[in-house]
Amino acid sequence: MALVELALTVNGKQTTVRVEEDKNLLYLIREVLGLKGTKEGCGEGDCGACTVLLDGKAVNSCLVLAVQAEGKELVTIEGLGSPENLHPLQQAFVEEGAIQCGFCTPGMILSAKALLDSNPEPSLEEIRLGISGNLCRCTGYQKIIAAVQKASKIMVESAARKEGE
Repeated sequence: MALVELALTVNGKQTTVRVEEDKNLLYLIREVLGLKGTKEGCGEGDCGACTVLLDGKAVNSCLVLAVQAEGKELVTIEGLGSPENLHPLQQAFVEEGAIQCGFCTPGMILSAKALLDSNPEPSLEEIRLGISGNLCRCTGYQKIIAAVQKASKIMVESAARKEGE
């Protein structure tokens, strides 16, 4: 298969890569870019473990061809925070015990980020709908929902403080 050169922004950094034209975005992320935080679950778009943000929208990277990322902004779990400065969603997941086995967590957090970016104060039903494409095999949805609610509150309060400055 022919190699294609792609230019995209990955976690805030302009990047140029070469990838086989028939490979999916998940392959590009894990095997070409070496970002292993994005997990491969079902490989069919049913579990959401491979969720990333592409131009701000949550997508199953197993269902998107890598060439479709040309010129776009890709955010993986590695692009949200750092070990020293976790994103509010990451911090809330830790504090609420929403990380069980951890396999679904990166995709779950990125789906929640897409939700909170478009709807900073979602209702309980909106949170359930927002993460409905992500399966947790540990069945820990209550703690995950509590973490999203906590992050929402923290992010809204932080935004209000910044507006007041």
